[in-house]
Amino acid sequence: MKKDIILCGVGGQGILSIATVIGYAAVDSGLYLKQAEVHGMSQRGGDVQSHFRISDKEIFSDLIPFGGADMILSVEPMESLRYLPYLSKNGWVITNDKPFNNIVNYPETEDVYKQIKKLDNHILINADDIAKEIGSPRSMNMVMIGAASSFLGIEFDKLIEGIKFIFGRKGEEMVNLNVKALEAGKAFAEKFNK
Repeated sequence: MKKDIILCGVGGQGILSIATVIGYAAVDSGLYLKQAEVHGMSQRGGDVQSHFRISDKEIFSDLIPFGGADMILSVEPMESLRYLPYLSKNGWVITNDKPFNNIVNYPETEDVYKQIKKLDNHILINADDIAKEIGSPRSMNMVMIGAASSFLGIEFDKLIEGIKFIFGRKGEEMVNLNVKALEAGKAFAEKFNK
């Protein structure tokens, strides 16, 4: 089993939390993990990306070559397009559909969607609205993990354990809201793919 993932989005959208939850779940599953440091502006508004590699065999490089990514997991739609050169022929783009208009020449949203929809393997999800519906707008990033969960090669229960580990110190209610967000993302992706 090997999964090479590009994590991307905009600073302040929870990329580090996504990496931490998936990373915990991978290590807890006995898998190897390498993550390149997060590049970009960590403050709100700057683009952020990281290479994230999971395998049942030792990993020697933390960088994913062009055409080698099994998935681009993005919390911002235009950012998902920025990293398409990394996507493998059969790779998946799983992206939030809410744009973060942080530049003056941000393209028309429908044009961004059209480019994503041209891809054979994509999930375009309104993770922000799903998170709001469950009463936890800041859990959008956990909705995104849920949407990607079937493609990670990690048992879903291990992702829940990752959430418990990461958010446990914030209390049971916070853990439950994040687990609910994870489950809602998974349910959306399963419905989307039918």
